[in-house]
Formats: sequence, structure tokens, C-alpha cells
Amino acid sequence: MKLGRLNHIGVATPSLEKSIAYYRDVMGATKIHDPFDLPAQGVKVCFVDTPGENGTAGTQIELIEPLGAESPIHGFIAKNPAGGQHHMCYEVPDIHEAKAWFEGRGARVLGEPRIGAHGTLIFFVHPKDMNGVLTEIMESPKEGAGH
Repeated sequence: MKLGRLNHIGVATPSLEKSIAYYRDVMGATKIHDPFDLPAQGVKVCFVDTPGENGTAGTQIELIEPLGAESPIHGFIAKNPAGGQHHMCYEVPDIHEAKAWFEGRGARVLGEPRIGAHGTLIFFVHPKDMNGVLTEIMESPKEGAGH
């Protein structure tokens, strides 16, 4: 099994509004998607596109704000009040094959595959099994789908 392209970098934030302004005004982002709630994961999400090269899509930044005290992001923000990098997300062609591969290597997969912010199946792998980085694995979106 081989990981595909880096789809996005998840950045936790206490304020989507302030983070959107930062990426627009300081980082020069020109394509900022509409924020939306993802109640199943306890977060509000906004994708920011980075420019690609040679006709490819750039890596997205996924801004993540907690939707309350029960959100898994709430604890991250409590430890990192200004927010910060939360996870990296890689694409794979088959989510179930990827899950079996990671588990076969002894990696701790956090939960069963579920629908993520792009509308495709995802799972997370524990940072202790991924060189210290919380890693999201997502099934590659079909053409024209998702955010």
C-alpha cells in the first residue's frame, strides 16, 4: 500500500472567523470555501485552497473550530489556546485496504471508517504510530465531489 497525495493539513483554531481573515489578508488566499458544521465530528470546518502547480490542485488547509465542549478539538485548543497544526491527511484509493494495512503493521487506527469533511470515508491513525503526527487517511474523492 502506498499513500497518495497530501490532501490537506488540519489546523485547529479557536475562531474560524479570525483564521479566515489571517489566511485571506496575511497569506493571500484567494479561494476560501464556505464554512460548514460537521456535528458528527463536533467541529465547524472551512477549507482554504493553496495554489497548485502545472494544473494540479494545491494542498488545502482545513480550519477546524470546536462546536462546543464535547468536541475532540476542544481539548486541543485548551492545550494550545492560539490553535495550531492538528493533523495531516493523505489520500488512498481504498479506505478499507488502507485500514487493514495500517492495522497489519500494528498501528492504532482510531475508530472505524466514517464520512469526513470531503464527503468520503476517513479514519485517523494515532500519532505515536505515525512519527508523532496525528494522521488522517481519506479515500480519494471522486471527480467533482466534496470540498
